[in-house]
Order: sequence, then C-alpha cells, then structure tokens
Amino acid sequence: MTLLSVKSSYIVLEDNGDATPIAVSDRFYKDLEHQFGDFKGKRLISHYTFEKDWDSWEMHPAGDEFVCLLSGQIDFILEQDGAENTVPLNAPGAYLLVPRGTWYTVRVHTLSSVLFITPGQGTQHRSLLQ
Repeated sequence: MTLLSVKSSYIVLEDNGDATPIAVSDRFYKDLEHQFGDFKGKRLISHYTFEKDWDSWEMHPAGDEFVCLLSGQIDFILEQDGAENTVPLNAPGAYLLVPRGTWYTVRVHTLSSVLFITPGQGTQHRSLLQ
C-alpha cells in the first residue's frame, strides 16, 4: 500500500463504501467531473491552506459539509434566515457542520489549514458582491 497525503491526493468517498484517491493538479476539478460525473452520492475529502479571505460564497445543496480546522484561525460566515452568522474556528480540531443549502464564505485571520468533507453534487458559487 502506498502512503498518500491529503495535500497531494484528495479522496472521493462513494455510497457503496469505496474510497478513491485522486491526485491534486491544475486540472483536478475537470478530472473529477470526467471520472465521477455529477458527483451524485459521493463526498470529497480535501485539504486547503488559506492566506486571505475568500472572494466568493459557496453552497452545497446535496448535504451537510464537515469543516475541520487543522491550524490557524478563520471565521465561517453563514447566511442564515436573512442574516450573516459568524462561526469562529480558532483551535486545532475545532469543526463546523455547514448545513445543506447554506451559503457561506470565509474570513482568514492567520494562515490556516482546513480539512473538508464535502457533498459535491450541485455545488454553487456566487460573488461576494451579490
């Protein structure tokens, strides 16, 4: 068995219990779509490092998203009931479950490393200016 890193290979979890590592590259999301189609019934385990605030909102209609802070300090801004709700993640291991269908963005206080488990089907993005 080959040892992999979540920084260089993300993992696709399927409903049947299979887990498939996918190498991270400039074409990652195109490769993901080519191999897994609309991503129905699948979740993506991914890792990102953030240095600055996001410039967009994101939303996952297919399920809740697990977000775990590995290092740093960030705020998740959730759009709920017509208001913005700030959820600070400021200690390693702190996590958040972003509810299905909730728009969110991120403010970065310090260089931060974050692990995500995302139901990717139907993911949507919009500009912060909307």
